[in-house]
Amino acid sequence: MMYYITGGERSGKSSYAQKLAESLSEKPYYLATSRIWDEDFKNRVKRHISDRDERWTTIEEEKNISAVIPEQATVVIDCVTLWLTNFFVDTKNNIEESLRLAKEEITKLSELNATIIIISNEIGMGLHAQTESGRKFTELQGWVNQFIANKADKATFMVSGLPLTLK
Repeated sequence: MMYYITGGERSGKSSYAQKLAESLSEKPYYLATSRIWDEDFKNRVKRHISDRDERWTTIEEEKNISAVIPEQATVVIDCVTLWLTNFFVDTKNNIEESLRLAKEEITKLSELNATIIIISNEIGMGLHAQTESGRKFTELQGWVNQFIANKADKATFMVSGLPLTLK
């Protein structure tokens, strides 16, 4: 089963995903995809960790997320945007290669015997990116979001802390 949760920044995606995972499993997993880029981001990660109690097991994986998910686990993957950033940076902003690698991993996720809860961002709904790489990344994010939404069994859009069922 794959759940897809998307929305804007600070829309309530993570807390919604956490509550969903806790309702589905007594021992959920949190799969962190981000690289620690700076001190501010390090503090953000610490805050996310403190939001989860002893029931949770944290897994860290920057790109090959399907390879680290235990059989029959309930896993929150947080988040697609940071995960995609890793591909985008490592391929030197190559949209086609990043898209191919991301789709490959999402397909593998959809074939796992696990409950997957994927969090993403709708960055294309914000300000228009001022740089070429920013515009390219926004396109990449949009295409990957569509691919995940298509593969997902259920999709939810978060707005102001409220879930809207898409699928």
